[in-house]
Amino acid sequence: MRVWYNRVNDSRRTLIEVAGNEVSIGRDEANDVVLLSPLVSRRHAVVRLLEDGRLQLENVGLNSCLVADGEVLGGQTVYFSPGAKVRIWPFTLSFEAEKAATLSRQELESHLRGLIADLELRIHRKLLERLDLYEFETRRAGDPESTLLLENNIDDICRELRVFEPDNEPILEEITGLVLRDHIVNRLVMQSGSQTLSEMMGITLNEFDVPATLVPERETELLGIMKFMEDRLALEQCRDTSEKVQRVEDRFNEAFHLVRSHLHRELRKYLILRTLKKDLKDTIFGFGPLQDLLRADAVTEIMVVGKDHIYIERNGVIEKSGRRFISDKVTEAIIERIVAQVGRRIDKSQPLVDARLPDGSRVNAIIPPLAVKGPCLTVRKFPLQRMTMDDLVEYGSISRAAATFLRAAVIDRKNILVSGGTGAGKTTLLNILSSFIPFKERIVTIEDTIELRLHQEHVVPLEAKPANVEGAGAYTIRDLVRNALRMRPDRIIVGECRGPEALDMVQAMNTGHDGSLTTVHANNAREVIERLEVLILMAADLPIYSIHRQIASAVDLIVHISRLPGGRRAVTEISEVVGVDPDTKDVIIHDIFNFRNERSLMPTGYLPTFVESLVAKNLLDLEFLYEQAEEAEKRAIAYRREEEQRTPAAQLALHPSGR
Repeated sequence: MRVWYNRVNDSRRTLIEVAGNEVSIGRDEANDVVLLSPLVSRRHAVVRLLEDGRLQLENVGLNSCLVADGEVLGGQTVYFSPGAKVRIWPFTLSFEAEKAATLSRQELESHLRGLIADLELRIHRKLLERLDLYEFETRRAGDPESTLLLENNIDDICRELRVFEPDNEPILEEITGLVLRDHIVNRLVMQSGSQTLSEMMGITLNEFDVPATLVPERETELLGIMKFMEDRLALEQCRDTSEKVQRVEDRFNEAFHLVRSHLHRELRKYLILRTLKKDLKDTIFGFGPLQDLLRADAVTEIMVVGKDHIYIERNGVIEKSGRRFISDKVTEAIIERIVAQVGRRIDKSQPLVDARLPDGSRVNAIIPPLAVKGPCLTVRKFPLQRMTMDDLVEYGSISRAAATFLRAAVIDRKNILVSGGTGAGKTTLLNILSSFIPFKERIVTIEDTIELRLHQEHVVPLEAKPANVEGAGAYTIRDLVRNALRMRPDRIIVGECRGPEALDMVQAMNTGHDGSLTTVHANNAREVIERLEVLILMAADLPIYSIHRQIASAVDLIVHISRLPGGRRAVTEISEVVGVDPDTKDVIIHDIFNFRNERSLMPTGYLPTFVESLVAKNLLDLEFLYEQAEEAEKRAIAYRREEEQRTPAAQLALHPSGR
């Protein structure tokens, strides 16, 4: 195995050839590759060549290292392909193996999308030389003649660049599979008939998807191939569009090999040209590589970190999209286009924008000089379909018993505080809990940016207003909470308490506005109290004991929602705030439900102090109480049996103190 390495900022590289399939790296002279630096561990990493041509790096040191863009901590192992950069500060290493590595599907897709993006950049530069693209964007968008002129120029430039020469056929064949999959996904989304985020922002997607230089014979061939693929993948068995799209993305290769031979040279050329034209029209008139991501239901968040790095959150997991902008200037132009849809501007004098899109989705954009590496954009998409408590139960995010209990607590006007981390689903859960509020009650909602969408009719939504360019005219959440008290509300719902408004919210809960709901950032239910202490102290200098008494008398329940390692969101704690301990002066919290075995929410056996009220009002069935107690008893018996079966050594390991 050949290893190249050099110091950072040093162009001279050193080559070492190592016999065998294992290379040890560190600052000790006993290693195969010796990196003389105090920042390198004595034996930092071991790299092994596997049978499939991939490489395995095991970090055996204390300091971390980077493999490609991923950090590898001490004790961790990662797999990568020859040619990927390994950085052990202050050195950069690369490995060459005799056997070619097998690329994963994700690596191959990322490589192919990179080739497409590079080609689109070259075509875009040629278009800038030939046409006034600014005029196309501002005056000719949607004009059929202008679109035809643009597409004809793309055809000419591809001939000029010799894109479809026979030498390029092998790579074009691989690209064809990728663009065909994208085409099927786009067709499914368009057939769903749901109003997408991009359509709400004033962009008609059909005019980008259908080329002006359409060839009916080729379109008929494409339609036949796509229908065969859809039948082969049994998409009619899927429940909704999201499941269909997921199945296409996961199992496309199972059916593609059956149609590969039917994609003759002319059809491949037509399909690739069709994709290039769509992508370039997206860039000139729409949102570039974000266009398809904005309308994909499975994508819940889009994060642009420079032109070459676009990340998405799908099914709770953050991953690279493989898409990229063709330049920083285009990235900034598309960000300007997005914020302009909501009447905002972004430039060097105002390089930061936090806005709400027409569907409630949130957009945050930041450009240089504040963003050092280039323009950044974060879009948190608002789901077009409202989730219900039944959905949470079906997804395993909450148990049926806990859902029944929370419904009863909301109807019985208990003050509930939803806690969790960023992106854990606090607002979604708050929206679901608010759906249990009776329709006859008057609800006032207060948010920084409107996200709640309540089913009830008698709802007064209030939204905070930032200061204008002169620094005046701002109305904060606290101002709106105070004003809401004069609006004769039955319920007050605050989207999130993150400042002095926490004091006003607690006071409102204590002064006859029972059944109020809000959210707060915290790591668990018990840290909510500490978080509220800090927020209340931002508003007034009060003794901690007084703050604890206010919180204990105001808040009835704390519902904590967490984001689990696999990406799934789940309610992990439902706790009652009982009162204040007279000795320690701390707030007393008892768990009613908590997360056990990292699998499900289970009852603890503790019954809340207000359970009799719920039963008396027929909001909670007595069977629920028996079921809850029985579940707790079964769990206690199972735990005792596990304890009895453990060896004394195992018990000592679990209880080192012997207790």
